[in-house]
Amino acid sequence: MALLNFRKRVDQVKTVDPQVEAFLQGYSIEVMPRTAEKVENFRDLLPAGTRVYIAHIDGTPIEDMVATAARLTDDGFNVMPHFPARIIKDAAMLEDWITRYQHDAGVKQALLLAGGVANPVGEFHSSMQLLETGLFDKAGFTNLHVAGHPEGNKDIDPDGSDKMVMEALRWKQAFNDRTDADIALATQFCFDAKPIIDWANRLTAEGITLPIHIGIAGPAKLQTLIKFAIACGVGPSLKVLQKRAMDVSKLLLPYEPTDVIAELAAHKAANPDFNITNVHFFPLGGIKTNAQWAIDNGGASARPANAD
Repeated sequence: MALLNFRKRVDQVKTVDPQVEAFLQGYSIEVMPRTAEKVENFRDLLPAGTRVYIAHIDGTPIEDMVATAARLTDDGFNVMPHFPARIIKDAAMLEDWITRYQHDAGVKQALLLAGGVANPVGEFHSSMQLLETGLFDKAGFTNLHVAGHPEGNKDIDPDGSDKMVMEALRWKQAFNDRTDADIALATQFCFDAKPIIDWANRLTAEGITLPIHIGIAGPAKLQTLIKFAIACGVGPSLKVLQKRAMDVSKLLLPYEPTDVIAELAAHKAANPDFNITNVHFFPLGGIKTNAQWAIDNGGASARPANAD
């Protein structure tokens, strides 16, 4: 039935923009254990081998995280769990998590980030401290992603500058260069292509050559996106949503990332060396809705595993 429905959608879908199809090649998506439970079969939604990040929200038992990782790995996906520094008590807990993911779910990669809690529960408060333990290298993890902030981060730079954010990126670039770590940036979501392009070009000018996996909010109700954007500190590109909210004809329509993806795809096509290498989706309107948008717009790049 899933394959039949997919073929019917293919017959009805509009012509795919080849630049967008190329840009969406190898896209990733984020889930949580509780949202993953609602998906009967990820292979009906995602391309084979898709990288699936598993967000670790404070309070989620590690057992639930590992079980979700094992399920996705068994289904043929490329699993990357979050390691939020501020909810990890010490090196012993970190090593335990790494071991569980590796032995029970076949995980060999991780997204390291500070985490959303204000006060650390233990000795870690940043992704840099997690990197310095050497535990990921010891376990043979092959990819380590860290957070990127195209529009700044007021938790790190309360004065509105990006001084500390840039200093941290330089440290991570140096760590990447002097070790066997394979580091990339997975960014916060944005809604406007211009700030993203300007930020990415600035990193290149500053000698920061880490690949960028650009965060994009998937289709969702406008009110939902504005709420998440404010909570996550999205900056200048929030104006895109605010402008849309003022247009009565669009107010009740769901937001889709069509425009920002098309602009970034066109820029990438015109500048092949542009340092954004992948799209990372935040499925704020639901995993199925996001996956369907990718199927409708990504052509072969988004063909679900069960459609093969």
